[in-house]
Amino acid sequence: MLTMRVLDSHTGGEPTRLVLDGGPALGRGPLAERVERFREHFDAYRTAIVNEPRGSDALVGALLVHPHRTDCKFGVIFFNNVGYLGMCGHGTIGLIASLRHTGDLAPGAISIDTPVGPVAASLSSDGKISVSNVVSYRSARDFPVDVPGIGRVIGDVAWGGNWFFLISQHDQIIDLQHVDTLTDFSWRVRAAINAQGHPLVDHIELFAPSNQPGTHSRNFVLCPGKAYDRSPCGTGTSAKLACLAADGKLPEGDAWIQESLIGSTFTGRYRWHDRAKGEIVPTITGNAHVTGETLLRLDPADPFCWGIRA
Repeated sequence: MLTMRVLDSHTGGEPTRLVLDGGPALGRGPLAERVERFREHFDAYRTAIVNEPRGSDALVGALLVHPHRTDCKFGVIFFNNVGYLGMCGHGTIGLIASLRHTGDLAPGAISIDTPVGPVAASLSSDGKISVSNVVSYRSARDFPVDVPGIGRVIGDVAWGGNWFFLISQHDQIIDLQHVDTLTDFSWRVRAAINAQGHPLVDHIELFAPSNQPGTHSRNFVLCPGKAYDRSPCGTGTSAKLACLAADGKLPEGDAWIQESLIGSTFTGRYRWHDRAKGEIVPTITGNAHVTGETLLRLDPADPFCWGIRA
């Protein structure tokens, strides 16, 4: 019988499950190497942690590991129902809130090692958390995609720790009543853009005006496993900031308030990393709340011990 100690949290409605003890032993070395070890030799742990019957399609897992970089306090590997994530903004906020709950973090600055590079963060005394993400940038502007059954869709391709196709011009209604339609539209777009020159794009992000006073935009983000992001999406907001910066639509240091499909918000800002290359360092600010402390039991007599695997 194996057991894993986990803390569950949500960030703007999007759940994170932090594995504190009992996860796979990945050894030492750079996190990019360790995530490959996870993928190749221990993937059953991923499905046991986040897939049904213990988890759900929306759940993101976070494995707490020793950092490789000496300037980082913690290391983390993020994963979901279909694979592994380079970085996860909401998950990092959830990680910090969870470690505050355990008493392992006090307010102040924190450096976190991830498979795509170090991430700087800060925890304030009131619980607000800011994450300075990896360097983000746009790689293609106004890229046209011919989507079967829909027609031509135009958007930007950008990196914010994951690859996004960001669409502002569309005829979709972004609200909870239209989740199925939004999911179908976004899934078709993803298949088309993957086939038409951008195979690494695994997140589709749609934008519309927000009805909340002082909020700049409302979004719908379809994640790689076909679940929508309940939060405004930290890496997606980072990708959006990179596009706004490149277009000169948001000055360095100014706030961009991004609303999710369910009404939660992140505040994003950026500083230039390399203006000539269009590279920025985005900072995403939000809150997370711990929702549960659990001991997961992996019973070999259980036919779904390692999760329901597609």
